[in-house]
Amino acid sequence: MIQIDDKLISEDIFSEEFVCNLTKCKGACCVEGDVGAPLDKDELVILDNIYDKIRPYLTEAGIKALDEQGTWTTDPMDGMYVTPMIEDAECAYVTFDDRGITKCGIEKAYEDGAIDWQKPISCHLYPIRVTEYSTFSALNYHEWPICNDACTLGKELQVPVYKFLKTPLTRKYGEDFYATLSDVAEEWKKEYGK
Repeated sequence: MIQIDDKLISEDIFSEEFVCNLTKCKGACCVEGDVGAPLDKDELVILDNIYDKIRPYLTEAGIKALDEQGTWTTDPMDGMYVTPMIEDAECAYVTFDDRGITKCGIEKAYEDGAIDWQKPISCHLYPIRVTEYSTFSALNYHEWPICNDACTLGKELQVPVYKFLKTPLTRKYGEDFYATLSDVAEEWKKEYGK
C-alpha cells in the first residue's frame, strides 16, 4: 500500500491493467452481485432529488423496484447504503441497449442534460473499491471474474487501472490528487519495473 495524503492505495492500481470491454461482458457488473452498487451518504439525497428527472430513462421494472424500495436501500449484511435491485438481479437504475448491453439510466439522463450528476461514484470508480475508515480511505483493486475481458483488453492496450479511471478519480479527489497519483505511479513503475 502507498499513502497519498489520507488515502492508502493498493499497488494493484498501478500494476493491473483494465479497460471495460462492454461488447464482451455486456455490463455484467450492473447485473451480477448480491446487492446493488455502494453509495456514499451524500448520494442518498441526490438520488431522492433527481428521481423524477431520471424516471423517464428507466425501465418499467426499475421504476417498480424504486417505487417499492425507495431510491436507495441498505445492504442487510453490513448496513451499507446501496442501489436497489430488480428481483435480486440488476440494479434498478439499469437500462439495456439494442445489443443487450447495460447502460445506466442516471448517466443517460446526465448525458442528455436532464441532471448534473453523472452516476454513483462507486460505479464510476469500478474496479477500484473505496473503503472509508475513521482516519483514512483505502483504495483497492477489486478482481471479479466477470471482468476478465476488461483485464485482457487493458493488457492489450497497456492501460493501468489508475489511467483508465482518471476521470472518476479526479471527480472524487480532484486534479491535484490525480497528478500526485500519476507521479507516484511512474516512480513505482521505475522502481518495480512493471
